[in-house]
Amino acid sequence: MPPVLVIAAKDLRQRFRDRSAIVLGFVAPLAIAALMSFAFSGTEHFHITMGVVDHDHGQLSGAFVTFLRSPELKNIVTVRTVSDDATASKDVHDRKLAAAVVIPAGFSAAATSATATAATTTATRLIVLTSVDQQLAAQVAHAFADSFVNQVNADRLAVTTALASGAPASRLAQLSSAAAKLQVPETVKNLPIGSKPLTAVSYYAPSMAIFFLLFAIGFTARSFFSEANVGMIDRIAAAPVRATTLLFGKALSVFAYGVASLGTVLVFTSLFFGARWGNPVSVACISLAMIASVVTFTALVIALSRTDRQAEGLSAIVTFGLALLGGNFVTVSAAPALMRRLALLTPNGWALRGFVDLTTGARGSWVVVEPVLAMLAITAVAGLLAVVLFRRTAVR
Repeated sequence: MPPVLVIAAKDLRQRFRDRSAIVLGFVAPLAIAALMSFAFSGTEHFHITMGVVDHDHGQLSGAFVTFLRSPELKNIVTVRTVSDDATASKDVHDRKLAAAVVIPAGFSAAATSATATAATTTATRLIVLTSVDQQLAAQVAHAFADSFVNQVNADRLAVTTALASGAPASRLAQLSSAAAKLQVPETVKNLPIGSKPLTAVSYYAPSMAIFFLLFAIGFTARSFFSEANVGMIDRIAAAPVRATTLLFGKALSVFAYGVASLGTVLVFTSLFFGARWGNPVSVACISLAMIASVVTFTALVIALSRTDRQAEGLSAIVTFGLALLGGNFVTVSAAPALMRRLALLTPNGWALRGFVDLTTGARGSWVVVEPVLAMLAITAVAGLLAVVLFRRTAVR
């Protein structure tokens, strides 16, 4: 058997005898991915219960409630009638309601008088009760109220403009009926965009798999210096085996460990947690490129270190530095612009970008080719540095 394979097989046997390596490579990514997906699963299916206090009991207040209970909004909001302002405020405070809308007395009359009198400029208003603890629900409630009031005001303006232009007042009812059928020029509609929503588990499954894969850098680096301390490296070198052969053997063990770890997480999260990874061939290309990057960063840490403590400290810096910059803890899309740019300097940042594109249904060769080429470029630079440094420090 070639020396490279012998060294790789020996490292793999040691790796799988170590319980911590099994936990970090297989158990932890599955557990953390499941926990994080459960924690963020509530944000994937947004639904609020909103109260309505109707002091008006007029035509427009009824239209507003009908608007909230329309088929288009049934998956977003559930409407509950509340008797008075104090009860609505208390229910919002106690989180029994996400928000509440108060329709003031005279709401319908104000809109009607405004349409009948061209000189009236006061806008019709609704009162929205919200909580600082539910900001998203507050924004949605304000959007519902603003949308309805804007439509009412647009109808008033249309009728008022027609009357001011010479339309007879006797046609007010006809003009109001015609205006009620109109819509403001800018409205929000649900249209297909050809992509799938990004679920929490579909993001955190590859994210946590990559994060814990990065711990292989520390395992291998510590293993190298442990063997050097007991003289095993010297015995292997006396075989004779070149220093680069030793490095490539250890790199191959990291590669095999990475394939096993990522493959296990992929299968389990797909079968039991419903994670979508995308096309298997594309996923394999991105995964192998990411594992190759981990291999070269492992070699670079070994080449830069002189002792096992240095290797442990440097590998921790590399692991958590890449995880923080690459977006393994928080989605890069939610980060500031600078962080989004820095993520593109990391292999895991590119890998996550590729996985997100695949799971959301993005198409085109660039979805795979771009992140793979970027990761291979990073791998080539890190690998070249590792080989040069390792040759210079082969005798320790």
